[in-house]
Amino acid sequence: MPGENLSRDEARERAALLSVDGYEVFLDVRSAVGEHEGEGARTFRSVTTIRFRCNEPGASSFADLIAPRVTAVSLNGRDLDPSEVFDGSRILLDDLAEENELVVDAQCAYSRTGEGLHRFVDPEDGEVYLYTQYEPADSRRVFANFEQPDLKAPFRFEVRAPEGWTVWSNGAGERTDGVWRFAETKPISTYITCVVAGPYHYVTDSYERVLADGSTLRIPLGAMCRKGLAKHFDADDVFLVTKQGLDFFHEHFDYPYPFGKYDQAFVPEYNLGAMENPGLVTFREEYIFRGKVTQASYEARANVILHEMAHMWFGDLVTMEWWDDLWLKESFADFMGAFSLVGATRFTDGWITFANRRKAWAYRADQLPSTHPITADIRDLQDAKLNFDGITYAKGASVLKQLVAYVGQDAFLEGARRYFKRHAYGNTRLGDLLAVLEETSGRDMGAWARSWLQTAGVNTLTPQVLLDTEGGRIAELAVVQEAAETHPELRPHRVAVGLYRREGDALVRYARAETDVEGPRTVVTELAGAEAPELVLVNDDDLTYCKIRFDATSLDTLKERLGEITDPLARALCWSALWNLTRDALLPAREFIDLVLRFAGRESDIGVLQMLHAWARSALTHYAAPDWRETGAALLAEGALRELRAAEPGSEHQLAWARFLATVASREGDLRLLKALLDGTEKIDGLDVDQELRWAFLEPLAAHGVAGEDVLAAELARDDTASGKRHQVRCLAARPSAAVKAQAWAQVVESDALSNALTEATIAGFAQPTQRGLLAPYAEKYFAAIERVWGERSIQIGMDVVSGLFPSLQDSSATVEAADAWLRAHAGAAPALRRLVLEARDDLARALRGQERDASAG
Repeated sequence: MPGENLSRDEARERAALLSVDGYEVFLDVRSAVGEHEGEGARTFRSVTTIRFRCNEPGASSFADLIAPRVTAVSLNGRDLDPSEVFDGSRILLDDLAEENELVVDAQCAYSRTGEGLHRFVDPEDGEVYLYTQYEPADSRRVFANFEQPDLKAPFRFEVRAPEGWTVWSNGAGERTDGVWRFAETKPISTYITCVVAGPYHYVTDSYERVLADGSTLRIPLGAMCRKGLAKHFDADDVFLVTKQGLDFFHEHFDYPYPFGKYDQAFVPEYNLGAMENPGLVTFREEYIFRGKVTQASYEARANVILHEMAHMWFGDLVTMEWWDDLWLKESFADFMGAFSLVGATRFTDGWITFANRRKAWAYRADQLPSTHPITADIRDLQDAKLNFDGITYAKGASVLKQLVAYVGQDAFLEGARRYFKRHAYGNTRLGDLLAVLEETSGRDMGAWARSWLQTAGVNTLTPQVLLDTEGGRIAELAVVQEAAETHPELRPHRVAVGLYRREGDALVRYARAETDVEGPRTVVTELAGAEAPELVLVNDDDLTYCKIRFDATSLDTLKERLGEITDPLARALCWSALWNLTRDALLPAREFIDLVLRFAGRESDIGVLQMLHAWARSALTHYAAPDWRETGAALLAEGALRELRAAEPGSEHQLAWARFLATVASREGDLRLLKALLDGTEKIDGLDVDQELRWAFLEPLAAHGVAGEDVLAAELARDDTASGKRHQVRCLAARPSAAVKAQAWAQVVESDALSNALTEATIAGFAQPTQRGLLAPYAEKYFAAIERVWGERSIQIGMDVVSGLFPSLQDSSATVEAADAWLRAHAGAAPALRRLVLEARDDLARALRGQERDASAG
């Protein structure tokens, strides 16, 4: 990795010197099929012609390319010696003219890490599938270019592929003389170019819309997946959401979709959720559901479809100048995904999911030592890779949700419309967006941006309630705002404060006031004189981004009556606040688990229920006192089985409880039940134990030594697919054996033979919470290996190994001290590597504080 980095300063210097007129890229991927001859990586031919200008003739610069071999380089008709100008990641360009033509003929390597041109062989039928994934800077693994977002240009792609294959790219294409040729794109950045090739199953549809000028916009739609997944592919629902999104964004953006066709490819072994390549969006194929899933999964897929579609305008049409302003696309797409989900699709409760799930990601990230302003300081590409995080996505989206409340929806959307028209096919910075919002809202956006975009950390809001002398009415209600010592900024918050009381068997809101919270204490005058509440909910309706706290009366009410709150968003906000109290060591983990056991069975929102299951398991694994874990696991398993049997047969709640039972089962009786459900010797009315649920049951059986290698091999024979192989690899690594753990460690840390997907599966199986003793020897090995791994492997695999194998289950102060010692001894290590270790160390220290708090409640 060291030679592959690009700094912000280098990018700025190059952008000031060069402008790009266009690319012509020819790829020959016939080598993707057949036996691989020779040593080293399997390669394909890549020939790139770049036409560009230099405003300082005679100057020097460089092009980017990561390839095993460069065959030929010519600059302005001059043949250059590849051994002299190519160092493995850059091509030196000297004595540039005002107008230049660079031609590079190279042998580039197929990827097995999901970076560049990824090659996948389907174990089910032997078919080969290719796709590209570049963000932030991996197009240079496929063709020579200037790899930075602000050197946009039109692209023409040509691809020679094996007979019988279809090839797709950003523009429309056709096959002539054995070569697929694609229409020239609009000016776009290198990282959103794309090629997908192989015997994919492809479904088509179309979208039409009459525009304001009376013309008709026609967009060809396509969706594809591997042939082996075709029987599970519900393309009709994908197209439904796609059309709903296109309607929504055309109505609100007043800028026609600018990239011609709209293909969506669901591809194997994908590292991300999806990628917004214009005209050819790529998704992880796990969004094609092989078994029964809850509506939360369909909602999540719809949200991702809409998130990527929003990028066609925020990110593709108008692109950030450098990765400092990554939020200009990701925060907006995250917000617009939820905004359009609620406004255009059947998932009208999308803001509940946003409050409960997306914000949880943001709150965690914003309390790490690596937290950063939404507009971040991105020094280089490694920094950029790590900043696709909860701050850039979920906090940024939360702040934009508040901005809409601050300036008004109409002003916000009009600002977006002006932004697109003013900067179409260009690059922007923060100031460009603030300028249009000031125009449309009439507000000074500078102070808002300084507070919300240019400072880090999350504020805490707590209600203070003073009752009158009779105790029946509010004399004064104030909101107290606090900030962490490390990030002391107190921000302006537009909040709603809700008052709740019992009415029959329900806990309902009877009063609400919106107010602007500023400074350390704000009195909510509108609520003076109201009847005394049993629950005060600050940030009711989730208008701002903050951690909610409760006064003593409110907390007591929640402990007794949380399940009686009738409004699902208010209930979700209370659950989120209680989880934050647990993570902050203010609520013992066993009390949070008790709340889940008493009230989760009444939760109507399936997405919230599944989040509660994840939080309860995390509370048990990381925040519960060690000597209570066995008791807690038994209680959770008993509760899960009780709710599983009580749930409506065939319901998604029944499925969610079955999956949760599998994650907490450890006692002999629970494992025996899972095995019986697999064998068919026991049944639960309505529960369909399909193939995906079978693998979910097999993991705890493998982890506790009930299912051995022979059982897992038999299951793979039953499900001999790419998905089945990933599940089997995970289950194999989960087995409770020192030899198994040694083999898994060697496969991931000492070898690069596994693909990205199988590396991820091995790591997931390796770290089992019930195997702490078995994993203890790997804490020391981890710290000895990570710098070497980071230096030798791609950044994606490096991130997976460093984050996934951190010894967080060795939860003692000794592990924290070992991390601190590594950080002291490796002050000069790559900043991105140090960040990952620092974050994992902080999570562990937080867990230890939680365990101490939980032990005090025992």
